[in-house]
Amino acid sequence: MNRMILLRVIGILTAIVLALHAGMAFYGDLIRPNFRASDLFSGEIPPDKAKLAAAGGLASFSWDGELLANYAATMAAAFLHRPSIDAGGRASENKAAQGAVVAALKLSPIRPALWLTLGTLQAQAGEAVTPAVKMSYLTGSVPMDVAFSRVQTVTSSAAATDEEIKLLAQSDIRSALANRSRYEPLLIAAYVQATPQGKSLLLETTKVTDPKFNEIMRRY
Repeated sequence: MNRMILLRVIGILTAIVLALHAGMAFYGDLIRPNFRASDLFSGEIPPDKAKLAAAGGLASFSWDGELLANYAATMAAAFLHRPSIDAGGRASENKAAQGAVVAALKLSPIRPALWLTLGTLQAQAGEAVTPAVKMSYLTGSVPMDVAFSRVQTVTSSAAATDEEIKLLAQSDIRSALANRSRYEPLLIAAYVQATPQGKSLLLETTKVTDPKFNEIMRRY
C-alpha cells in the first residue's frame, strides 16, 4: 500500500515538473530576444530595455541555450550601443554583460560570434582578449560582418601577437579583400587604429593577396 502511494506521489511530482518545464519553454519562446550575437556586428538595433529585463528574469534560472545566448548578446549590445555616462556605471554594465555571455557559453560553447562578443567586451574593459578571440576562430564559421569585426579586434589588441590567431586572421582579411568595394575603407580604418603588430599582420596578408591595395594601405 505504501509503495503504491509512493509511486503515485512520484508520478504527480514528475507531471508537475514536466508541466513547469513546458510552461517555462513556452514563456521563453514568447520573451526570448530576437537578437543574436552576429546581429551585434551587423548594425542591428537591440531590443528595448523592457524586453531585456523580462528575458533577464527567466535567464537567471533557464537551461535554454538559445535564450541565454540571445539574452547575453542583447546585454552586450545594450552596453556597447547605450553605455552609462559615468565610468563606474560603464564598468558595472560591462561586468554584467560579460557575466551573461560567460553563462551562455558555459551551457552552449559552440557559438563563435558570442565568443567574439566576449572578446569585444573584454577589450572595452582593457582586459586580455586573446583566449576569447581564439575560441571564436576554433568554434566555427561566421558571417562576413562578424569576421571583419574579428579582424578589428585582433589588429587593435595583443591578439595580433599570437601566432595561431595571426594565421587564422589571414583568412578573415582575405575574405574582406574578396569584397573590396565594401570593406576597403573599413580595412584602411582598421589599419590606422591597429597596433604595430596588427599593422604588420594587415600588410603581410594584403601584400600576398592584393598588392595594389597593400600599396594604398601603406600610405596611411
